[in-house]
Amino acid sequence: MSDWGPVFVAVVLFVLLTPGLLFQVPGRHGCVEFGNFQTSGASILIHSLLYFALVCIFFLAVKLHLYIS
Repeated sequence: MSDWGPVFVAVVLFVLLTPGLLFQVPGRHGCVEFGNFQTSGASILIHSLLYFALVCIFFLAVKLHLYIS
């Protein structure tokens, strides 16, 4: 049995935290923009840090596991 929890969490967070897809922090015209499909270097950095923090929380603190047999 293989543990698919980390793979599932990483893919879902990657899709949700893609800059400009659902939201963008910082936005081009404000602090937060929703669904503008644009990105900048600063937003890539912020979203990368958010992704890293959430992945660490889910993998190390919560110890999320998903077994598919």
